[in-house]
Amino acid sequence: MIVLIDGTSHSGKTLLAQKLLEIYKYPYLSIDLLKMGLIRSGNTELTPEDDKELETYLWKIVREIIKTAIENKQNLIVEGCYIPFDWKCGFSETYLNEIRCYFLVMDKNYIENHFSDIKNHADEIERRLNDDWYTKEFALNENERCLNLCQKHNCNYILIREPYNVEIRL
Repeated sequence: MIVLIDGTSHSGKTLLAQKLLEIYKYPYLSIDLLKMGLIRSGNTELTPEDDKELETYLWKIVREIIKTAIENKQNLIVEGCYIPFDWKCGFSETYLNEIRCYFLVMDKNYIENHFSDIKNHADEIERRLNDDWYTKEFALNENERCLNLCQKHNCNYILIREPYNVEIRL
């Protein structure tokens, strides 16, 4: 089985992937680590700020990794913010039967009431060098945008409300 985890920044994608690794022993691939490896190695001219272009570039690679894992009957968790909302395109029904995709979205009230907690837990799994850019206004806008796109594209999403306890049963 392949599990895809996307969602807004600071929503706990990497934390959820780590939990699933510990429970199910499925390895996970961080799209952010892949991104930085490709950028630092000079395999792309893109920079970390080229979000839309990176999504297109990285998804072509990640999609083929997913297909290979399915063909090899390997379990894999893929997490990161570069999974497009129309992620099902490019997969036949045979592949789609082996994939579960979840977008993590924080509820407006959750952000309003727990923004300092969200910031304080940002380094739970990975160390963030600087997230001064992540403001309450940004979080509210980005989560609303993500929720609207999930609904538009009929994507599975987990709406994070109080308390923060995101779980996926496989």
